[in-house]
Amino acid sequence: MTVMRKPVVAGNWKMYKCGDEAAMLAEAVARGASPLSPSVDTVICPPFPALVRVAGVLRSGSVALGAQNMHWENEGAYTGEVAPPMLVDAGCRYVILGHSERRTCFHETDQIVNRKTHAAMAAGLVPIVCVGETLEERETGKTRKVIETQVAGSLKGIGTDLSGIIVAYEPVWAIGTGLTATPEQAQEVHAFIRICLEKIDNRAAAQKTRILYGGSVKPANAGDLFRQPDIDGGLIGGAALDAETFLAVVKAAVV
Repeated sequence: MTVMRKPVVAGNWKMYKCGDEAAMLAEAVARGASPLSPSVDTVICPPFPALVRVAGVLRSGSVALGAQNMHWENEGAYTGEVAPPMLVDAGCRYVILGHSERRTCFHETDQIVNRKTHAAMAAGLVPIVCVGETLEERETGKTRKVIETQVAGSLKGIGTDLSGIIVAYEPVWAIGTGLTATPEQAQEVHAFIRICLEKIDNRAAAQKTRILYGGSVKPANAGDLFRQPDIDGGLIGGAALDAETFLAVVKAAVV
């Protein structure tokens, strides 16, 4: 029996937009996404300084607020870090964890991502846990090994809590490069991720878990990607910085 999963489209603003600019973008996205909300979950993830300002714009509820990262401790002497309860207090419902830029630029390991995932869930946040291989790993036939290791390590100990998690497959070689996995390439990895999730929980839970694709998704390719049976939406980077472009991607996820 086919399991219906409500699509999710999450916009990762990275280190862009703040103040009035962030508020205007959020308002435009919320206005355009409102009639689509019954069919797709839309999330925007601004940088930390813009969270409270954007939260005030999103009061209608048609778009949810997410953060791009967090620490695993609820408080403490961790200068420069942000705790899970702080994100909740700011109005966040989601948090991106283990993004490839965190893994490569800031050397985050699967173990670190795992601690953050547990902490996010304990705080009531929905973690969007990112996994993906580099171009070298793909070209040397290591994609499945890398993905399986990252999924198992990042979600270790989750067990029956799998239903509260979203996984995002983002091939590192397709992020910010203009390159995109073909729908068939992306589907192959998404289907494999679902097999990996079965090993963590069970087949029924894995079938209900939403898996997003992230890697140069644009209005021109979003529809073909989102029509794949195991692709449940997208984690959007550059295209999320323009309301019209981002909303076109959101519309492509509506089934």
